Parts: sequence; C-alpha cells; structure tokens
Amino acid sequence: MINFTRYTKLYFLFLAIVISFGMFTLFSKGFNLSIDFTGGSMTEYSFDKDTSTDAIQKVFDKNKIEVSSIATQNSKRAIIRSTAMSETQELAVRKDLGATQLRFDSVGPVLGLETIRKTFYASIVAIFGILLYISFTFKKLSYGVAAVAALLHDLLVLFGIYAVLAKYGAEVDTLFITAVLTTMSFSVHDTIVMFDKIREYKKTSGLGIDVLANKALTETIVRSVNNSLTIILMLVPLTFFGGDAVKFFAAALLIG
Repeated sequence: MINFTRYTKLYFLFLAIVISFGMFTLFSKGFNLSIDFTGGSMTEYSFDKDTSTDAIQKVFDKNKIEVSSIATQNSKRAIIRSTAMSETQELAVRKDLGATQLRFDSVGPVLGLETIRKTFYASIVAIFGILLYISFTFKKLSYGVAAVAALLHDLLVLFGIYAVLAKYGAEVDTLFITAVLTTMSFSVHDTIVMFDKIREYKKTSGLGIDVLANKALTETIVRSVNNSLTIILMLVPLTFFGGDAVKFFAAALLIG
C-alpha cells in the first residue's frame, strides 16, 4: 500500500501555486469571450492575393461595420470579429474584398446574454444534482460536500490554465462550456469509485480515514491512469494538430 497522504502538504503547496497563478491571470487579464457570449459576427476569409489588415479595415469601414479585431494567419487568410452583420452585409463585404468565405457566425447581443444565463443555470443545477446524488447514494452529506469540493478544485485548475491560454487565442465559447461540464462528470466519476472503496473497507475494518484513503487510492490508481491515458492519447493530437474550431476545445478537455 502506497502512503499517498504522507505528501498531503506537498500536494496542497503545488495546487496552491497552480491555482493562485491561474486565478491571478484570470482576474487580471480575463477570458477572451467568443461571439456566443458577447454577440457580433465572426467571419473568416481566404484571398487570392496578399491582403493587408488595413485593406480589410477600409472595406468594413466603407460598409459601416465596426471591427473589433482582425487576426491574419497569413497574408491570404484572415479572421475578423465585428458587430453583428446580416447575410446581405456579409455578401457586400465579401464582394468588396474579392474573398472566399470560409466561415460566418453571427449572434445578436440578446442571444449572447441568454447563453451566459443558461450556462450559469446549467452549472448550478449540475453541482446541486451531484451533491444530492452522492449524499443520497452514500447516506452522508459529507460525501456529497467532499465530491463537490473536489469538483470545484478541478474547475479552478481548468479556468486558471485556460485563462493563460487566452494569450494564445483560446476563447470561451459553447465548446468550452461543453468541456467544463464534461470535466465535472469525469471528476465525479473517479470520486465515486474512491468513495465506494472507502465505504467497502470501512464496513470490514476499524481503520482510520488516512489508511482507508491510501488503500483505496493504491487499488484504483492503475485503473484511473489507464482510463485517463486512453482519453489523453486521443486529445493530444487534436490539441496540437486539430483545426481552429476544435484545438482549444480539446485543450480544455485535456486540462480537465
């Protein structure tokens, strides 16, 4: 049996550093919110010839559309975020640019606020559902509270590291919310296995919680690592070689 609890202080120190750095980044820099939350349009164009950001800006100004950012992957491809455009306005811009449309997403500001509201409600319902389910299953509220505490720890790590990734273009969109909810389910999945083992040993022995936790961890860690590796081996290629639409979603799942 491995004495995991012997290194509890070291675990807490490491996690305090990671979470503190992440939270500092989050509160000082914030997330990059996608148009799913802020409202607006995101268009991606490819060009037959080299096109500068100034030229793109002039076309949008001509069509009286306010641009918030222009990101050029190279001189023949650009992603533009702007105020919400209609399909007619987008067509006019595309003709003026002489470009090929690769992507066009448009969300009104009201719908963006509704998305934020629904995301918040979904998270609260999920957390309370987990609290009630585990408390009922293990016949103790303390089990539910511990599971939610572990879940919140995982979310803090995910939010903090994702805030750092915002420097490299990571945005909070509906895919990120999917990754958050998936992380919550995986967190509770492993927690339930651990709790079940502890409850099983507790019935047949009078050992203290430290010994029970060490014994349960020792017997389940190989299973947990193997399960995680099957997911990690899929997510790593998606994170580094996936397209713009999925790489940060895969990164969020990988962190979680």
